Amino acid sequence: MAAAAFCYMTHRHGVNNLNQLLPHTHTVNRIDHVLSLPDVGLRPSNSKIYLNKAITTRTSHSTQRQHRILLKCAVQQYSEEAKEEHISKATLIWRAIKLPMYTVALIPITVGSAAAYFETGQYFANRFLRLFVSSACIIAWVNLSNDVYDFDTGADINKKESVVNLVGSRTWTHVLAWILLALGFIGLSWVSVEASSLRPILLLSYAIVCGYVYQCPPFRLSYMGLGEPLCFAAFGPFATIAFYLLQSGTKVLSISGAVVASSILVGLTTSLILFCSHFHQIEDDKAVGKFSPLVRLGTERGAKVVKLTVVVLYMLVFILGLCQTLPFSSVILCALTLPVGNLVVSFVDNYHKDKTKIFMAKYYCVRLHTVFGAALAAGLVAARMFARKQLPQAILL
Repeated sequence: MAAAAFCYMTHRHGVNNLNQLLPHTHTVNRIDHVLSLPDVGLRPSNSKIYLNKAITTRTSHSTQRQHRILLKCAVQQYSEEAKEEHISKATLIWRAIKLPMYTVALIPITVGSAAAYFETGQYFANRFLRLFVSSACIIAWVNLSNDVYDFDTGADINKKESVVNLVGSRTWTHVLAWILLALGFIGLSWVSVEASSLRPILLLSYAIVCGYVYQCPPFRLSYMGLGEPLCFAAFGPFATIAFYLLQSGTKVLSISGAVVASSILVGLTTSLILFCSHFHQIEDDKAVGKFSPLVRLGTERGAKVVKLTVVVLYMLVFILGLCQTLPFSSVILCALTLPVGNLVVSFVDNYHKDKTKIFMAKYYCVRLHTVFGAALAAGLVAARMFARKQLPQAILL
């Protein structure tokens, strides 16, 4: 138990203070001992740790064991820091692109289209593709402009994967962001005109406004801790219902209970991604006055919020199934994603204090968002197909 306590203190205070933790009783000699890290290709130029090794006249076996554990903990801690400092350029570019995050554009379209098929039996593949490309442009605008404005406030000063830090130009990043927004909005408007409906483009405009006030001056509501509610509204009710209307094939289609319920579930999983993306940024956010929910709650209570959100998500599916708002097939298929939900909860619970590992929490949430949304959509499609007891209508191109 004493060795474990020493190990904790080593991780907490770093290897530079290790000499302060070693016992010095009846020291007769002290030499500088050079401990080199294993050659794993990640060792920096100053990768030697100079430790003062105390040689005592009354060193017990337990004390020697504590010394070995201390040295092992120091090496492990220093190795993790070295790996974090020497992330490859390719890895940083991959993180900056955030390709898995584009599922937040794909899932609302998929669920909205499935809900429209559930109601009408129609599906427009061409519209789906154009909606996805346009929505991807909008998501790229959100990511790029967020990097720009966080660069302005200093929130991304230690964020190596920030596009502004990688490219080295705030101006060109900002210009590209707004070009992508314009292209995305033109694409969405094109599909809305084709569908002869004004309601979808109004809902999508509300979603874009949510994205603007979330990050852009003078609003920057994310700095007030309002990012998650805005994310829920934008990707949940606004976007999912809009895509439902654009896939309906008729401008008089009513907004059904199934699509409203589905949009709430999509909003929950999307907001969970944003919530977990701040676990490793608490110190930087706090330094610039960005009071995200995790800055206010701390990581321990934040982990409990993640668990509660996942529990509420699956309880809602069950309740909506009992109320027959969602078809039974959606309830069954969503229930099959429970292991992924449990994986998110256990990962955050285990590593919420580990700044290096908790970075991956948002990607676990992306995995849950994707499989849960796909299961929900597949259940809606299956309910329509089995209800008709015949082959579905041909896909309209």
